[in-house]
Amino acid sequence: MRRTDSQNAAPREITATVGALATPALLLDKDRLDRNLARLSSRMAAAGVVLRPHMKTAKSIEVAQRAYPSGPGPITVSTLAEAEYFAQYGFRDVTYAVGVAPHTAERAMRLRKAGVDLKVLLDSPEQAAMLGTAARAAGVTPSAFIEIDCDGHRGGLTATDPKLIAVAAALAEAGVTLAGILTHAGESYSLCSSDALVAAAENERAVAVAAAETLRAAGHECPVVSVGSTPTAHFAEGLTGVTEMRAGVYMFFDLVMHGVGVCTTDDIAISVLATVIGTKPEKGWILVDAGWMALSRDRGTAAQRVDQGYGLVCDLSGQLYPNLIVAQASQEHGILAIRSRSAAALPHIPIGAKVRILPNHACATASQHELYNVISAGSDAIEAQWPRMRGW
Repeated sequence: MRRTDSQNAAPREITATVGALATPALLLDKDRLDRNLARLSSRMAAAGVVLRPHMKTAKSIEVAQRAYPSGPGPITVSTLAEAEYFAQYGFRDVTYAVGVAPHTAERAMRLRKAGVDLKVLLDSPEQAAMLGTAARAAGVTPSAFIEIDCDGHRGGLTATDPKLIAVAAALAEAGVTLAGILTHAGESYSLCSSDALVAAAENERAVAVAAAETLRAAGHECPVVSVGSTPTAHFAEGLTGVTEMRAGVYMFFDLVMHGVGVCTTDDIAISVLATVIGTKPEKGWILVDAGWMALSRDRGTAAQRVDQGYGLVCDLSGQLYPNLIVAQASQEHGILAIRSRSAAALPHIPIGAKVRILPNHACATASQHELYNVISAGSDAIEAQWPRMRGW
């Protein structure tokens, strides 16, 4: 069993089993990871669409290398620290899918000067001019996507906004190559039926293609039509006119995605290992040493049909306890309790025993930890420890 800090780092032996780990600790089931990676990869290959995985969830070169076992491919990032980190391992085709600001424009141009094909995101003439200034100072030619708002979730321009052509013209004037358009169907996370998810995916596609056609009709090349969210990636019935798909949480999945209907709990690849540190039978509580510092404060399932608290609780082998959730969390304490209105009995889990907690939001939970303890289904051996990069 080995830990890899870089491709050239000397490995060191790891002897721990899951049961012997100090807690709280982050576990990653590599079999589930591989299955999730293959599921979306094969789906996009069948659709003839490039899959550009979003590495904001995993933040790990080892995970990226499982997504691309034959060598680096196109990726998406949400921080320039991610772009710099993955560039060290040969990833050169990178989309930075967060609106660009003056300081990030300068830093992004340094990456382009170092040979990284980093494409940035913007939605205003002001950003286009700013990017052009940073590029001239660095002596490089920048490339940018125009962000399109397909569902009112976040930033971007609508496909019919007159400013769309103005932004494209500003890019040309600033000497910036128009990479294409990029949209994100973030409102799909609030859905829970197959019909609604199919409709959201089609709306995302239609809006993105319409924006690209508007730009082309005005004389602007728009080679890439980039869409993406984990729900729409899995429910799109047609992707005509789309050239690439971005998704990130699909690698691990989580309880929000389970509530949306994209995965089962058996697909969730990460969990937080915790130790029972107390019981309050008179209150129906079991206390563990994983609070929101280990699980995150994310309560994304609270707005769904089934509220999972701060996470679902499993035994050491990964079997769910019926209706046992992390009902409350403080900084370093989690309180396990039976879900409200359930007739299930509180299980007897003695002090010192360990449990595994499935997260609401894989990105947020993983970000609380420095490394993954890698396991395989049916085994309690820690096969490797994969570091996670952090920061902005």
